[in-house]
Amino acid sequence: MIGAIGALRRRRPLAPLAPTEAQPELAPLEPVSWRLRGLPVCASTETELDRWLARDPRLAGDAPLPAPRAVIARRQRFGRGQQGRPWCSPAGGVWLSAALPWPAQAATAAAPGLAVAVGLCLRLEARGLPVRLKWPNDLLLPGVGLGGDGHRKLAGLLPRLRLRGGTCRWARVGVGLNASNRAPEGAVALAELLGAGRADPRLWCGEVLAALEWAMAWAGRPQEVCRQAERRLHLPDGPIPLDGLDWRPAGLAADGGLRLVHGTAERVLRRGFGAG
Repeated sequence: MIGAIGALRRRRPLAPLAPTEAQPELAPLEPVSWRLRGLPVCASTETELDRWLARDPRLAGDAPLPAPRAVIARRQRFGRGQQGRPWCSPAGGVWLSAALPWPAQAATAAAPGLAVAVGLCLRLEARGLPVRLKWPNDLLLPGVGLGGDGHRKLAGLLPRLRLRGGTCRWARVGVGLNASNRAPEGAVALAELLGAGRADPRLWCGEVLAALEWAMAWAGRPQEVCRQAERRLHLPDGPIPLDGLDWRPAGLAADGGLRLVHGTAERVLRRGFGAG
């Protein structure tokens, strides 16, 4: 599997992302050196990555992650998303968990979930897909004839930080992307949008790796990451009930949290990160 992903990246270079006035300096980056493990099936790529990191003697103590690594599975039996919810992960999708070198001072770095979301949006937009970011961790595509707000879920992210004494050792991001698999109700797959010939999960594994590379390169530019995320932000039409009040979403805060307003009052919802 890993060899096929690398071969497809070499044979079919990633679509160019030329900088524009609205998106300065967002050109693609040279691929970095990855450590990859491919599995035909596993319980969860998150669990497999946990085991891989725990067994690496070079990561003992407070050592930072020397290079990015990822576990990729053709199928997960017990994939998990936010708050441990099950994630449908049949063959044909991209199911990947990665550990990324990240700035040691996480408080002044970009939020990893937002950075990866922007990187993946860029890859999808290069294919003509008007993807939107539903804070904090879903990528949506508009649909025709759907109920609700007319958007369907294309991908989900599960970001975490590995912290030790206030210092970030690495970032963790799980990615689930519907490619050629049958998408569950309320979701959509790339095959439906682009055609089966352009939805090869091995090709899109390469695209996800490119998105992760973009995130690593821009981790030290949180304001630009936040600005790019806000340009793609999908806000609900109605208010968000919280603590007995109806709050109106008003965009992103400087740290990537979701700003809410109620009259003259304002508060920020922040994405929580486990110890990873």
